Amino acid sequence: MDTENYMEDQLNIHAEQFKPMLEQIKELFFEFGIKNLNMDDISRKLGISKKTLYRFVKSKEDLIEQLFYYEQQKWVEVSTRIANEKVNAIEKLFNVSLLLYEEMKRFNPMIMFELRKYYEQLFNLHRAQKLAHVSKLMHLNLEQGIAEGLYRQDVNQEAVVAIYMNYLAEMHNSELCKIAAVTFDELFSIMFENHIRAISTPDGVAYFENRKKEISEYLSNNNN
Repeated sequence: MDTENYMEDQLNIHAEQFKPMLEQIKELFFEFGIKNLNMDDISRKLGISKKTLYRFVKSKEDLIEQLFYYEQQKWVEVSTRIANEKVNAIEKLFNVSLLLYEEMKRFNPMIMFELRKYYEQLFNLHRAQKLAHVSKLMHLNLEQGIAEGLYRQDVNQEAVVAIYMNYLAEMHNSELCKIAAVTFDELFSIMFENHIRAISTPDGVAYFENRKKEISEYLSNNNN
């Protein structure tokens, strides 16, 4: 079975009714965790019967799978829109990185643990698909930045993408901030600046310096 097409069909059948439910279910998982909620709990908290819930999903695992696919759809839609904006490569990279930042900052480490432990196959599939999409965007961004004279011509694109993806993976590690004694915002800011300085031409660094204060203010305001 083509899992991606199947999931898309499932979501499209009940799009108007089911997608708002998925948003509510996601919030429930963030609040209570995945393991602590069974299908009775979910239907009760949604204010619907379990029979109604089973109109949309076959099981809790099916629900998790559909939620994964729904989130993936939203991510691709928003990140692709950012990639198509009429701005330079550094602005696009910053906007996509902020999207990831917002997502990771909110993500509950307990959810990550439960997904890895109880839904490992689904988690790994979703993670691989997301990383593949981020990798594609990164390559496009590097090509644009080089063409604009903001990134160096001699940048090893494969190495740069691999290092950036590793940064993102490490930021998911909830222990990293404790070990380094820094906030999540500081970690993100340092990661982004190090990345930009490593790949940019003098023009790219100058552009970043002009934007750096605004970026810092955004993170500061977002943290309040």
